[in-house]
Order: sequence, then C-alpha cells, then structure tokens
Amino acid sequence: MIKILLAEDDYDFGSLLKQYLEIHNFEVMWAKDGEEAYNCFSNFKPSICVFDVMMPKMDGFTLAEKVVENYPHIPFIFLTARKLKEDKLKGLKLGANDYIEKPFDADILVLKLKNILK
Repeated sequence: MIKILLAEDDYDFGSLLKQYLEIHNFEVMWAKDGEEAYNCFSNFKPSICVFDVMMPKMDGFTLAEKVVENYPHIPFIFLTARKLKEDKLKGLKLGANDYIEKPFDADILVLKLKNILK
C-alpha cells in the first residue's frame, strides 16, 4: 500500500483530502503542521509526501529542505494556495516532483501521486 504523509494545517481541507485519498487505497498520515509532519517520518516511513506551504511551526519549504537533507529518496509535492511564480520556482528548486495550486482536481492529484511512484 502506498503511504502518504500529508502536511496540511486547514482542518476541513485536510480531513476531506485524507478521506478521499484513503478511498483510493492510500494509507494517509495527516500532520497539522510542518513540525508534526517531520516528526512522523521515522515511524511512518512514507512512500510520498504532500506538503502545504503555509503552515504553523514549520512551513512547507522548510519541511521540504529537511526532508531532502535527511530522506532524499522520498518524493514530495506541494499542494498549496500560493500561486506566485517565485513560490513555484522555489518549490521545484527544492526538489518537488510537482507544485499543485489550490483549487485542484482531486482525481488528477491521485493520478499524479501514482505516476510519480511508478
């Protein structure tokens, strides 16, 4: 089973996305901030990560830097409301496999996650 670490601080959105991904046979660990997400890594061992950018305690960019430094083999994508070109470039330069802007099509997200892990 594909294990997804989801870092999303919006409770309603995170809850819905977690349920949707689980319906599509992913195992999802949902962290409400970047610090919690990073602390989940060693125990959960995700196959792929989905990071929001704007989160408390540790933002998604900082989280991605730490993940790349300590778990360079784990792919990740950003799923965020930040639409500035500079943010997209920063996210992709950090090594993100994709940068998806909210709102988005959940079916496309599922396909992108599966395609990245092929």
